[in-house]
Parts: sequence; C-alpha cells; structure tokens
Amino acid sequence: MENLIIENVSCQAEGNEILTSCSLEVNKGDCVALLGPNGHGKSTLLNVLMGNPRYEVTSGSISLDGEDLLSMSVDERSKKGLFMGFQNPPDVPGVVSMDFFRAMINAHQDKPVSLIKFYKETTQAYKRVDLNEEMASRHLNEGYSGGEKKRNEILQMLLLKPKLALLDEIDSGLDVDALSLIASIINTMKEEGTTFIIVSHYDRLYQLVHVNKTAVIVNGKVALQGDGELANRIAKEGYSFLEKEYNIKIAKNEKKANDVSIGSCAVKQVIKPEQK
Repeated sequence: MENLIIENVSCQAEGNEILTSCSLEVNKGDCVALLGPNGHGKSTLLNVLMGNPRYEVTSGSISLDGEDLLSMSVDERSKKGLFMGFQNPPDVPGVVSMDFFRAMINAHQDKPVSLIKFYKETTQAYKRVDLNEEMASRHLNEGYSGGEKKRNEILQMLLLKPKLALLDEIDSGLDVDALSLIASIINTMKEEGTTFIIVSHYDRLYQLVHVNKTAVIVNGKVALQGDGELANRIAKEGYSFLEKEYNIKIAKNEKKANDVSIGSCAVKQVIKPEQK
C-alpha cells in the first residue's frame, strides 16, 4: 500500500447519516490515531473502509493506490491487503479455529499453504500473542474471554500480514501486560511495512505504538488533524479546546459516554492508573 485517499465521504446506516463529507489521507508507514467523541463516526469509517454492508456510502470516493476501493467486495479489499480487528469479535460456533486460519491464508494466495509452513507460522503466532496453541482446536472465539478474543484478532493479523490494518478498540479488555504485548507486535509490523489506523479510547496504546498522525472525527467528519502530540493533548484535556481554539462545535450525543474514555464528549476525564 502506498496511499489511501478518502474524499468527502458521506454514509448512512438504517436511514441515519453518520459520516458527512469525511476526508482523510493515509500514506504508507503511517500509524494513525483516529479519535473523536463517542458516536461521531470513528468505527463507522473503519467499517466503510472494510466494506461492511450495513453502511451505505451516499457520496464521495475512496481510493487505494489509485484503485476505487468502494467498487471492491469485502474479500477483494482483504486480498488488496486490508485487515480489520473487530471491537467485538463474534463467536463462530462450529468453525474450528485452525480450519478457519488455514482457509483464511489460502484465500490470500495462489497456492495452498503447505502444512509444515502453516503449522510453523500458526505455532509462532500463538506464542507471540501468548495464547495456548491448544485453542486452535476450539471453535472460533467460542467461550473465549474478552481479552482472548482481542489477542485472537491480533493472531489473525500476524498470519495475514496485511498492508493496512484497521484496529477498532483492540486494546479494550486487556490488562497492562497484554496491552504491552500487542503494542510490541504493532511496532514490529510497522517496521515490516504495515500501515495502521487505530481507534482507542485510551492514550496508553497510542503512546506505546508512537503514532505519527492524529485525525479527530467530530460530527461525522475529520475536523482536525495533527501529529502524535494532538492525541496526547486530547488525552490530557478532552475535546473542550476544539471549540475554543478551532470553533469546532460538538453536537451532543445521547449515548452515555464511558466514564474513563477520551472519547467522552468535550470534557477531560481522569484515567486512573489501575484502569489503563
């Protein structure tokens, strides 16, 4: 991947407009912190990029290395190198994890992966995410804890080696050690050429992965961009400075914000050390 260009994209779900003339450019090697108050379009943008059929793009364009991303099916986008780590990974009863991983890898290459190579890479991936490799014989995500599901998403990312990884609150439900482990994996994959767009409500992950770009979505559009320091400022001050300094007014959202979330609307929240 060389660049992803999102231009004036609007989209709706169930008749409700969520994104409005949203624009963002991401270049190879970027690690983007995608921030914004709760319910203003962060997860929606990632789902639009991945092709979730729930979201209808009503205007605008998205190009990936000069190709029309919106014209591609979900599997075509995946084969182009996109990967999305889900905020709430679903249970998939009846599908054995190892069978799923092998089918997933084979769908991305011309020849089926050899059993020796598959076993070796899968075993290494389980070790890297600190999961028991015996879980490979279990049904995908069934009976997993929240933290195990998030590690399992990272495991899939390791196996697929995507060009562009979209991570939607991949750190929620993780303890401090697991957060550091996943950050280490992200940093390694950055060095290997993977580009990242990361949604998180906690500044700790952004600090660990050293984001170089911050995009703030407000009222369905990217209202402000900056470097990693912008993410740090939002973690410390909340979003109140947006209106004072940039005349960006934040529409109220009826959903109750997380009390320890930097996604909370226009107020600074204190994140206690034990909650990070």
